[in-house]
Amino acid sequence: MDYKDLADLIFPDAKDIYYYEEKYPERNLKEGAIVTRIAPSPTGFIHIGGLYQGLIAKKLAAQTGGVFFVRIEDTDQKREVENGTTEIVTSLNNFGFEPDEGMVSETEGKGNYGPYKQSMRKEIYQAYAKYLIEQGKAYPCFCSPEEIEQIRAKQEAAKIRPGYYGVWAKCRNNTVEEMAEKIKNGESYIIRFKSPGREDRKIKHHDVIKGNVDFPENDQDIVIIKADGLPTYHFAHAVDDHLMRTTHVIRGDEWLSSVPLHLQLFHELGFKTPKYAHIAPIMKNDDGNKRKLSKRKDPEAAVSYYEQEGIPKEAVKEYLLNIANSNFENWRRANPEKSMDEFELQLNKMSVSGALFDMVKLLDVGKTVISRMTAEEVYDNAFTWAKKYDEELAKMLENKEYALKVFGIERGNKKPRKDISKWSDVKENIEYMYDEKFNEKEQEYPYQVINNKEDIEKILTLYLEKYYDDSHDKQQWFDSIKELAGEMGYAKEVKEFKENPGKYEAHVGDVSTVLRVALTGRTNTPDMYEIMQILGKERIAKRFEKAIQRNRV
Repeated sequence: MDYKDLADLIFPDAKDIYYYEEKYPERNLKEGAIVTRIAPSPTGFIHIGGLYQGLIAKKLAAQTGGVFFVRIEDTDQKREVENGTTEIVTSLNNFGFEPDEGMVSETEGKGNYGPYKQSMRKEIYQAYAKYLIEQGKAYPCFCSPEEIEQIRAKQEAAKIRPGYYGVWAKCRNNTVEEMAEKIKNGESYIIRFKSPGREDRKIKHHDVIKGNVDFPENDQDIVIIKADGLPTYHFAHAVDDHLMRTTHVIRGDEWLSSVPLHLQLFHELGFKTPKYAHIAPIMKNDDGNKRKLSKRKDPEAAVSYYEQEGIPKEAVKEYLLNIANSNFENWRRANPEKSMDEFELQLNKMSVSGALFDMVKLLDVGKTVISRMTAEEVYDNAFTWAKKYDEELAKMLENKEYALKVFGIERGNKKPRKDISKWSDVKENIEYMYDEKFNEKEQEYPYQVINNKEDIEKILTLYLEKYYDDSHDKQQWFDSIKELAGEMGYAKEVKEFKENPGKYEAHVGDVSTVLRVALTGRTNTPDMYEIMQILGKERIAKRFEKAIQRNRV
């Protein structure tokens, strides 16, 4: 009996690997085109780090005329959650990472290199495992979990490297006849890779991000096919990336230590090795210490957090691009109107150490992104978010015509106002424009410099009686406030006030503050002229009356 007989005994129905080599030929792509993927497990929510990898993978494929695909790695079925694949696909699509190929739902995929879900590729892995057994490069292992645990305990007691290798690989040197007999007797087994490596030898490897790295060779006889017939991650990824013709494997640097094993698997299977790019993790500053963003500790680790908070997906993507390549920020400054798709991402410019996640910076990017939107875009995004997460805001926005006027204030200018960083900010930013919300609050009126009650009442009364005119353009409107300041005995110009500090108690800007505070209850708002144009004289008068009454208390 030889290895081919043993392989036939173990996998009698497996096809010859050349069937799959022909079924999944080299891709017909232009020179330099990158084929890459995101390959999450359906074990819970997508981590921001997964989205980060997806952004880099999709960007590289798109800018080289390549292919970006989504493969679901679900061979560890004990950890799988219900509808896990749907959650992944939905999250990626929400951020505009729709794949060229891959899974599009729980059971469906698109593209010619599928199935794109590992649990649906069982026969493919068995064909390649059978091939390795035929070559004498893999073998059945009959060690029970208890025996494996005993081996580990002995290794720990002897303070030596744990694992199934060398003298510890009990089943490695069984004869073909012994293996066949055990199988025929119904003994349970798994399939192990027979490593040709030696730990005392070094391999040199060039990582696209990390540069040149040295490792000890892999000498572990790892499991490639488990008792349930499904592969382990290591074996499945090698077979899949070969058959799907992946050129670049982009993944977190926690996988860097697996490179010697993965290179060995590719070599022993006779596959061309893809390029590996190991991305440094996104870090968080925790009381002065850097640590990885944690699913358990940090809400912002979950991609769903950004949707719930209403942080625009464009802002998240722009921020992640800035983490990926530090020159993106300068590019964006020089090209404020261009699509981020026009920026060329370069792997060799990525940080070797982990970038710090900065929520303040992300929200600043959010402000810039929203400031570039039209009133219609802001309305659509805010209303869509509110219908899901804020019933009160959704009700406020039902009058679209009025809401568009509110969102149109200071929008479309050369320097648009940056006051909204996320959709959950909207209500707090616009509620003073809604009488019901404005009137239900017990308003505080922070008048600042002019705080004499008689002066405040006089300014509000005079403005309505003498200076308000809804036909005024902006310059005429401001000129009328200057005149009001003069009538009150204040400086009509700020410059005049500064040149004569002892002569005036206040200036035109302080008068504007009184009007603004009485009108909105705030010292800082968008353009007051535009606010007054929207509110109209009757509503302004009611608000001034409310302020006067409150002032008299």
